[in-house]
Amino acid sequence: MASIADAPALEVVETALPITVDGREQMFRAFAFQGAKEEEQLLVLVHGDASAGQALPLVRLHSGCVTGDIFHSMRCDCYEQLQASLKAVLESSHGAIVYMPYHEGRGIGLFKKMRAYALQERGVDTVDANTAIGAPVDARDFGLAAKALAYLGLNEIRLLCNNPAKVEALAGFGITIAERISVASKPNRHNERYLNTKRDRMGHQI
Repeated sequence: MASIADAPALEVVETALPITVDGREQMFRAFAFQGAKEEEQLLVLVHGDASAGQALPLVRLHSGCVTGDIFHSMRCDCYEQLQASLKAVLESSHGAIVYMPYHEGRGIGLFKKMRAYALQERGVDTVDANTAIGAPVDARDFGLAAKALAYLGLNEIRLLCNNPAKVEALAGFGITIAERISVASKPNRHNERYLNTKRDRMGHQI
């Protein structure tokens, strides 16, 4: 089994980050983490503190998605999941959003993701599209995220997640997942097949 010690080394910087959620200003403590490689960077937005309530911290691990998170693409459910998770964390006494930009396209990067999208336009599903371009179905590693959580004292959490692989990955690095909470999003005509494929071929519990 992997351990926190096996995860990438860390550099950390902390600052305040005011953002808007549903048109309202919200303040988070932002922790940026740099791993051993230049591309291994992530941002953790922390809300509340452990003394604010009895519940375990509510955490979302969110893989960066330029097309979804920034441009609100309808081909995935990333934007909806991120917004729902932000609201859930803000409603909790203590929680965090772990944002991993280097996980774009389930870890294969933006350009390869767009190549896979082009194949999906021809009827290939998201799993077969990745393998057709010589990319892994899922290339993500959660070692840096686990180390960031441990650094912040978030060793036992409730996880906002539809993907059992994330639960297993974090547990493998010593993070205790006390509860997994699904993040629902409403399918549309552009992403219905994509969501069904995640459920039927990748084991996502949606």
